[in-house]
Amino acid sequence: MTMEQAAAFAVRSRDAGKTIAFTNGVFDLLHPGHLRYLQQARELGDLLVVALNSDRSVRANKGESRPITPELERIEILEALTCVDAVVVFDEDTPHAVISALQPDVLVKGADWAEDAIVGRDIVEARGGRVVRVPVERGYSTTQIIQRIQNKGRG
Repeated sequence: MTMEQAAAFAVRSRDAGKTIAFTNGVFDLLHPGHLRYLQQARELGDLLVVALNSDRSVRANKGESRPITPELERIEILEALTCVDAVVVFDEDTPHAVISALQPDVLVKGADWAEDAIVGRDIVEARGGRVVRVPVERGYSTTQIIQRIQNKGRG
């Protein structure tokens, strides 16, 4: 979805009495930690909207070697998950503009984020929504997967 389509989707959903949960991330090399996180996020609302970092914003945040999986493929994978109702791509370094446009009821982030570092917290709480920090699954990390692949290539 474009930003405008996602905002319209949010308005229609809210008008229909639905609660919108929102999260964002890179979701590169989707693994069980990502899946469990997204499933937990979906349980916090009637619908889950995922804001996906564009390839450009991934490079800005994680370095030139990322993402491994291109943006269009990451969108396709996320949209195939039953726990995800909509995907919107953002090109900025943070999802602030997307959160402002969608006005979600529940903002979900991993518990590895400090409460005062969660982008959009002010927007969501100002309209009576809540911010939920979900525990991060230990043992799952895209960076660790990449390192394992690189180490096997050296062996």
